[in-house]
Amino acid sequence: MNLTFSKPAEKDYRDLPQNIQNKADKQFAFLLINYRHPSLHARKKSGSGVFEARIDFHYRFTFLVEQDEIYVLTIGTHDTGLGKK
Repeated sequence: MNLTFSKPAEKDYRDLPQNIQNKADKQFAFLLINYRHPSLHARKKSGSGVFEARIDFHYRFTFLVEQDEIYVLTIGTHDTGLGKK
């Protein structure tokens, strides 16, 4: 599996505090191994092929799985990370 970030997700990742970036890196490692890893609490958003997952209690990200590619679409605090703001 390959991990690719959308342009907005790349920027949002760089803007995260360093400790959250470290947590995100750990979660992305789990994501590459198994996108259903229990630590991610991943679930499919209703009505789409997009998944939402947890970095920690306050930070989330969304991603899309297509063949051998995982695309991170959004990342940030709860609502931002879920693409709501």
